[in-house]
Amino acid sequence: MRRATDPRRPYVTGERLRLLAVHAHPDDESSKGAATTARYAAEGVDVLVATCTGGERGDVLNPSYPPVPDPDRMHEIRREEMAAAAKALGVQQEWLGFVDSGLPEGDPLPPLPEGCFALQPLEVAARPLVELVRRFRPHVITTYDPTGGYPHPDHIMCHRVSAEAFAAAGDPERYRDAGEPWTPLKLYYNHGFSMARIRAAHEALVERGLESPFGEWVESRAAREIPEREVTTRIECAEFFAARDDALRAHATQIDPDGFFFAMPRDLEREVWPFEEYELAESRVPVRLPEDDLFAGLRSADPTSAR
Repeated sequence: MRRATDPRRPYVTGERLRLLAVHAHPDDESSKGAATTARYAAEGVDVLVATCTGGERGDVLNPSYPPVPDPDRMHEIRREEMAAAAKALGVQQEWLGFVDSGLPEGDPLPPLPEGCFALQPLEVAARPLVELVRRFRPHVITTYDPTGGYPHPDHIMCHRVSAEAFAAAGDPERYRDAGEPWTPLKLYYNHGFSMARIRAAHEALVERGLESPFGEWVESRAAREIPEREVTTRIECAEFFAARDDALRAHATQIDPDGFFFAMPRDLEREVWPFEEYELAESRVPVRLPEDDLFAGLRSADPTSAR
């Protein structure tokens, strides 16, 4: 159960709404909540994507993409890709300036690279985001749940810095030289790849006699053991799946245009799963769940009832 932590705040902003989506790497903004941000941007909301790292250590995952000679060139390419993706979504984007930690593999796992994002002290890692929150003044922030959505060290750190910024940006006693305090009102976790969504896609494909790439995943023990997080908020955004797909394709080093992200026919996706899902982590205004708007409780002069 969530209740407003500061019910004295006004329920109407009286100004243009602002949404800040915090992501770990370039391409995350296109695979998690992209149609939502495109929808809100089209509706006149100021939408800003904050990208924690440059994605320098990302592998080339598109088999049709030529090899990238070195990390410096990868850094340049991923910045170019990010600019194209932001344009496709109609959003603003800023870099927080940290270096990609890479995804360690092996048993035991190797140590993370020195100086990478995931090894930064929390207040060092969170400071650029606190500064951005105080400058952009978002009403709503979206990010990852405490697991990172999957156990990439940068995704977990992204959650940590987002939670820190949400808690601290409005406190004048913290980060004193990081701008005028601003208190965002709602914090959400993205539900990018919930098993409910994957199962729905798999079953819809099978029922129509189409090949499903999700069967092995759905039936695996690992998938069955993934706990489903609470869904509080569903955003109808099928109209913006095309913008999302254009943004995905913009990340050509990472996204195979014939791969996983495009496995489901879009007309079927619009029929079966025409929304993106979120978990309301904290609200400083009263809320009534479930919601169909990240700005629920902020648009109307009449306060909604707390759950």
